[in-house]
Amino acid sequence: MEKRVKIKLTLEDGTEFFGESFGSQVAKAGEVVFNTAMTGYPESLTDPSYRGQILCLTYPLVGNCGAPSKHEENEIFKFYGSSSIHIAGLIVSDYSFEYSHWNAGESLDSWLKRNNVPGVFGIDTRALTKIIREKGSMLGKLEPEGETVEFYDPNKVNLVAEVSTSEKKIYGKGKFKILLIDCGVKFSVIRELLKRDTTIIRVPWDYDFSKEDYDGLFISNGPGDPKMCGITIENIRKAFESDRPIFGICLGNQLMGLASGADTYKLKYGHRSHNQPVILAGTNKAYITSQNHGFTVDNKTLKTDWEPFFVNINDNTNEGMRHKTKPFFSTQFHPGASGGPTDTDYLFDQFIDNIIARG
Repeated sequence: MEKRVKIKLTLEDGTEFFGESFGSQVAKAGEVVFNTAMTGYPESLTDPSYRGQILCLTYPLVGNCGAPSKHEENEIFKFYGSSSIHIAGLIVSDYSFEYSHWNAGESLDSWLKRNNVPGVFGIDTRALTKIIREKGSMLGKLEPEGETVEFYDPNKVNLVAEVSTSEKKIYGKGKFKILLIDCGVKFSVIRELLKRDTTIIRVPWDYDFSKEDYDGLFISNGPGDPKMCGITIENIRKAFESDRPIFGICLGNQLMGLASGADTYKLKYGHRSHNQPVILAGTNKAYITSQNHGFTVDNKTLKTDWEPFFVNINDNTNEGMRHKTKPFFSTQFHPGASGGPTDTDYLFDQFIDNIIARG
């Protein structure tokens, strides 16, 4: 068996944890966050919304499923959130050196190595998560023996520019033209839209789409502080002048909020799990959702033309907004989650129904 080196996790408050290294033996820094999901770590590691973050998985055993083979479907990988790993580092309690899964192509260890991402196991992830829950998300760094690195705050840079497509791409040949603003889109979003007779026009985050011909505008998920995306916010503000349907998720919700005149703020430790409960505003209907974000829209700053769409049952924060008269709505969660629950994937149908109703 390969010799494992010791690795140290240091939090910005000075707290230190020690474990053993797997994956790439390099030093990395970022924002330490936790995910409470029991399954779906390949999708989480490849979720662009985790860009620049050191991810702690609270489920104790990780690695037993290996890493999925790269099966392509509609020019995107079928079993991944995106085309590459986006986390800065991975923290687990117990790492499984043996893996067995019908779709496994390699071990988690070798997958991390190929992507130059360090991992650490043997850390008390319960104690680490308790610290984050009490003090909030904080900066941290992983340092194998003999390696050092400075703390790094990913929220001070435009992470969206790092994960967005660099060129226009077309998917499908369906009836409805969907303009997709790629702020770090997950492949599951593209798959959900393609199921619904669409042609997807995927464009960069700062693309001027004012002269594009489309039936509906979709604003994707993505990482970091939404206020870094001033160009996107201004383009969305112009799109509000039309009555063409708009659907935003995650970062897209926050960008729509800012474009409408509302404000956003950073959550204490964010919502990152596959089991976040939300309620449809004004009803008793509750849904279980998959989420990954550190910022949210401030409900108190919504303008008179807008209202909350969903509300988080745990902390009463905004989980979406909708326009009172125009076909614009957004969600803070991922309605087409992969991995995770799909209780709310009907919202993609609602988006298409809005397009049909417009004629």
